[in-house]
Amino acid sequence: MSAGPVDAGLQHSAPKGDDRLIRGAGCFSDDLVLPGRLHACFVRSPHAHARVVAVDIEAARALAGVVAVLTAADMKALRIGNVSVPQIITGRGGAKLIVPHRPALASDRVMHVGQPVALVLATTLREAEEAALAVEVDYDALPAVADAAAALQPDAPQLWPEAPGNLAVDYVAPSGDPALAREIEAAFAAAVHRVRIELVHQRVSHAPMEPRAVTALFEAEGETYVLHAGSQGAGALSGQLAAVLGVTPAKIRVETRDVGGSFGMKTHAYPEYAALLASARLLGRPVHWVSTRSEAFMSDNQGRDHRGAAELALAADGRFLALRTQSIVALGAFVSAAGAHIACNNFTRCLPGMYAIPMVLAEVKCAFTNTLPTGPYRGAGRPEANYLMERLVDAAAVQSGIDPIELRRRNLIAAEAMPVKTALGNLYDSGEFEAVLDEALSAGDYRGFPARRAAALERGRLRGIGISCFLEHAGGSPVEGVVFDFKEPGTLTVLLGVHATGQQHAAVFARLAAERLGLPEECVRVRSGRSDTGIRGGPTVASRSAMAAGSAIVRAAEELVAKARRLGALALDAREEDILWQDGHLLVAGTNRSIWLFDLAEEARERSKRGEWPETLDLKVEVEIAQSYPNGCHVAEVEIDPETGHVQVVDYTAVDDCGVVLDHHLAEGQVIGGLAQGLGQALLERFVYDEDGQIVTGSFTDYAMPRASDMPAIRSSFHPVACRTNPLGVKGVGEAGTTAAIAAIMNAIADAIPGGRGRDLQMPATPEKVWRACRGDGPGSCP
Repeated sequence: MSAGPVDAGLQHSAPKGDDRLIRGAGCFSDDLVLPGRLHACFVRSPHAHARVVAVDIEAARALAGVVAVLTAADMKALRIGNVSVPQIITGRGGAKLIVPHRPALASDRVMHVGQPVALVLATTLREAEEAALAVEVDYDALPAVADAAAALQPDAPQLWPEAPGNLAVDYVAPSGDPALAREIEAAFAAAVHRVRIELVHQRVSHAPMEPRAVTALFEAEGETYVLHAGSQGAGALSGQLAAVLGVTPAKIRVETRDVGGSFGMKTHAYPEYAALLASARLLGRPVHWVSTRSEAFMSDNQGRDHRGAAELALAADGRFLALRTQSIVALGAFVSAAGAHIACNNFTRCLPGMYAIPMVLAEVKCAFTNTLPTGPYRGAGRPEANYLMERLVDAAAVQSGIDPIELRRRNLIAAEAMPVKTALGNLYDSGEFEAVLDEALSAGDYRGFPARRAAALERGRLRGIGISCFLEHAGGSPVEGVVFDFKEPGTLTVLLGVHATGQQHAAVFARLAAERLGLPEECVRVRSGRSDTGIRGGPTVASRSAMAAGSAIVRAAEELVAKARRLGALALDAREEDILWQDGHLLVAGTNRSIWLFDLAEEARERSKRGEWPETLDLKVEVEIAQSYPNGCHVAEVEIDPETGHVQVVDYTAVDDCGVVLDHHLAEGQVIGGLAQGLGQALLERFVYDEDGQIVTGSFTDYAMPRASDMPAIRSSFHPVACRTNPLGVKGVGEAGTTAAIAAIMNAIADAIPGGRGRDLQMPATPEKVWRACRGDGPGSCP
């Protein structure tokens, strides 16, 4: 069974921009209705940790409309493998990341609340839901641990026999230098100032507007699995699922339509996807499932859950001498595809930020807990690193007595020093950090802040200002491909592997291709969303799309011109060296003979079919692009009502160096969207498990989200310094707002609360915490 024509699974470029979505003409995963489909409902564990003694499905199977009820035994019979397909991290002493088996449906044990145990399939959703209630599971509850630090204690429940002490990996960067720790210890011993802070990056939920929705089917004729689902790149998701299902990549096709938000959560494979695909094969019918919001809170990967300590050694003049960090990160009950990578690689690659620090040592312990797995959430390790650095620098300013702006200025890497290799081996290719700082201070009227603070005090408000100088890495998977296709007359179709989840790829990349080729933009359309295009590359993550896919388009445009000149010489009966390219036309130098690109494409297709020409104009290109280092400086101002503890971000300035800006409007939108999520984490959001691993914040009644009224007026500008490692000079901008905002807002709150009582405040800065800090009732670390 097929979903229809090829176009059904592709994200179209026309009409470009938001118009189609604003008018309700989008096509999302739940909009696909295949004939004969069954509705799915999962039976989920109410326990954080328990033995599965028995699963009785007989009563459920007997209910009207029920077609099948599947359990772990069915998954085993269909040879469904480990859903955990992570990037393997090498830890201290060469020890590898421990990856326990994650089943599609739980068999002998459940490891977190919400883990799927059985799958009910019925002709209607109501029948499936009623039958799910009739499935009886006998559990034997076991001790659970939800906190990562507690999980590493000797008396903690042991979750996996292959992971003694619940330690998944003990990571250190840089690796292989046992003398470094002694050298850093000596630097701290000799330092005039030594500063230490401890911070918690609380667990958060992605909460995209569109929950996960899936239609799974099996095409018997080609023995091919098909998954229609929201993703950030169909190719990446299909590759993971192929490993889970034990088939070659050619035997599974993922198709993605419009995606209503993801922020990292829809990148990877889930147990539900494997179970649904298996059931579609077993039953020979399409299977449809849409996560409810309650299910999302107990089944989607989550973000952050990083507890970090950082120490900074300073000379008498404020120069930074050495940095060391120690982190404990919760991976959850299982290892997600990128969870350990984020906690270890992504986090450490952002150190030491913009600053010239000659020695850096970062240690990360990743722990198993009876919670949902953690994975990428906007920033994915970058906000954790920047928050630690910028709170640490502010603490160093207090202890040394040096103004926080001056302290930063003394330690920023100079523009003329670029390129610079950091103490952790990262190569910064470009950046003007001091100029970015100065521009942000000027745009935010930093000098005028004392007057604003005094005016606020007269109104009974406490006003504070916070600075966040940030640097992050962008790029991720280095290889990216693109296909130029001329099958449709008069149209260049650009096929991509990356997939938009709100970034307007169709508009940006169509314009880029048109500009590079000198074509009218209406002649170019961009498509994505299928895994069977033969395009290698990564998903839309790590602010990599403009860098990777954009560079591939530039290379493809160059190769297209060269190929068109070869074929144009055949069409025009001329020497190749006499063929000129001019705005999509091939001209013979010194004559009036020419051929339009699309006419040449038609002729090439017909003559290659007859064997007269060696090739068509269609082409596929791959590029390999090094990482870039977006950076910037954000300035936040807050006002606090000391009587209630309410915090309002009243002014916000963002200056970003994302390299060459391809579209200012869209880039600014990325910064503002990132800021909203950073603000949400700083002030509102926290996903809570109790000590027994039960979910406390399982709905929007308990899980606070930012609203429009929480957002400040935003002053956004760009200080573009071209990246030297890709032909477009772009650096990425998708994570910047989140990475910068958290530290800027929390530093502003600490500055607003008198007597230094806000310096130990932990996120989220809820009214109760802030009120207690204003009263001097402790550090404000209450839940």
